[in-house]
Amino acid sequence: MSPLLTEHTPGMIWIADYPVHYAGLDFFSRMTVIRLIDNRLLLHSPCHIDQAMKEQLDRVGEVAYIVAPGSYHYFHVVSAQDAYPLAKTMICPGVEQKAPDLQFSEFLCDKVPDSWLDDFDLVLVRGAKYMWEVAFFHKPSRTLILVDLIENIGDKTRGVGWGLKFWWKLVFRMWNRPKPAPEYQLGWKDKVAARQSLLQILGWNFERVIISHGDLIDQNAKEVVRLAWKVPLEQ
Repeated sequence: MSPLLTEHTPGMIWIADYPVHYAGLDFFSRMTVIRLIDNRLLLHSPCHIDQAMKEQLDRVGEVAYIVAPGSYHYFHVVSAQDAYPLAKTMICPGVEQKAPDLQFSEFLCDKVPDSWLDDFDLVLVRGAKYMWEVAFFHKPSRTLILVDLIENIGDKTRGVGWGLKFWWKLVFRMWNRPKPAPEYQLGWKDKVAARQSLLQILGWNFERVIISHGDLIDQNAKEVVRLAWKVPLEQ
């Protein structure tokens, strides 16, 4: 069954949550769809685009960009490319190593493409040992969009299997406590670069956060993010 595309920010942002089974764990991930200033759409961390999802997207607008924003958020890019062969694919550095056969137009980086200047600010988060990610700030809606830099999973989160509960509660101590994904918590190879990247994100004037895993952050967003990143910020 195709996930339901729901409106998050009126006329600007839509989201679709879908189940994931990865490394023996059951949880949900989230695609974010952003309407750009030019009225076209960007798919951020796309879900599998079957005919039912394509029909939902087509009712919203024309898909112009497909974005793989992090090291583990490229799995459904090919299905999006098949559905929208004219869309431009942008990837986070490192994805090309995990998916060497993936066709793409260009890498994402700190420099915002000219066609997105009125839509986004970007930060390529440096310094992690095991992951890369590009953070997006959607300027018109003041929304920070992340994939793994914060996960917010707890009592209110649906679709969480017992295995993930075990790891989140007893090992990583992040149940009901927003934190970076475990791959980030395992260490940073360049703490100075990591801190600079996170501080740059905190300098954005965001009011809410859309994340790929767990509950959305709609209240006290800056403080929630700052607390979630307490360890790398103080290293």
